[in-house]
Amino acid sequence: MTVDADLPAGVPGIDVPRLADWLARELPGAGRIGAVDLIAGGRSNLTYGITLAGGRRIVLRRPPLGHVLPTAHDMGREYRVLTALGDATAVPVPRTLAFCDDEDVIGARFYLMDFVDGRVLRTREDAGDLTAEQARGLSEALAAALAAIHTVDVKAAGLADFGRPGGYMARQLKRWGKQWDGSQEAIKATGNTHDLPEYDRLVARLAERLPADAPARLVHGDFRLDNALARLEPRPEIAAVVDWEMSTLGDPLSDLGLTLVYWAEAADAEQLPVGATITAAPGFFTRREFTERYAELTGFDLADLDFYVAFACFKLAVILEGIHARFLQNATVGEGFDQIGAAVPLLLGRAHAVLDAGSPW
Repeated sequence: MTVDADLPAGVPGIDVPRLADWLARELPGAGRIGAVDLIAGGRSNLTYGITLAGGRRIVLRRPPLGHVLPTAHDMGREYRVLTALGDATAVPVPRTLAFCDDEDVIGARFYLMDFVDGRVLRTREDAGDLTAEQARGLSEALAAALAAIHTVDVKAAGLADFGRPGGYMARQLKRWGKQWDGSQEAIKATGNTHDLPEYDRLVARLAERLPADAPARLVHGDFRLDNALARLEPRPEIAAVVDWEMSTLGDPLSDLGLTLVYWAEAADAEQLPVGATITAAPGFFTRREFTERYAELTGFDLADLDFYVAFACFKLAVILEGIHARFLQNATVGEGFDQIGAAVPLLLGRAHAVLDAGSPW
């Protein structure tokens, strides 16, 4: 390979010359790479913006650089679901361009998709130019996007074999338990400990409350406002739902539960270091309002919602423990990782409180 001296400098996780060679073969009309930059925000899979000759922007997604848990960060699955949804449904997603399963190109499997013009709305500061009416419109649009995902005809979309919905919640409990164990080993290897006795008690309580199987539905796996690109004009809308790395077929209420855990309100005593705290700004739905609108759009029975919210707290605690492990290994890219570990006991406590109350509220 001949290195092109005019190519832009690389960023962590991208070998620009190798990527340029691959791009020339797979997308010969794309043009020359003019710039590569890490798009801020992702604490799991990494997202890069690539500027091509003529100013066209595309996006590259790859797994994180360090500690990667088994079954996580499957680029092929993420590429498949985005392609299927873009071809056959009304779910707003970016258009996919190409997939690479050759890890020699940049050090990991990756895929490319079109850049979608939209805003990632995350913090209260991001709400500075939002009116209360726009905030309410975005809440409505996000509820509609989640309902659209959960009512996709998976057979018509070519996703009937995308997962095994039977025993989904039981497998999720087991899967995330294994992820937790893997993160504990990774943390210990760094010479650190993270003693959290409430974790085992929570796993036992969730196992006792496992619900009956629900019909097979598409599940996003990490649905929240800041995993979407929003537009405000001419009306508030969700331009694209992104970060599909944990999508599968399963119980849709697991998505709703996680969305509610992420959803901040002004009256909350403590805020998580993930999710969109912007939802605490005036005009946004409350968690109860979001739930009621979702129920109207789907017609789903939400009688066991307390279980799903508690389970979401458990799942998010496991995810953050994995990120905390990568932070301790100095294998993270971006800011804010030093706050992640402190959120884990907070989430475990919230899960117990929800189960104790028998209510998500």
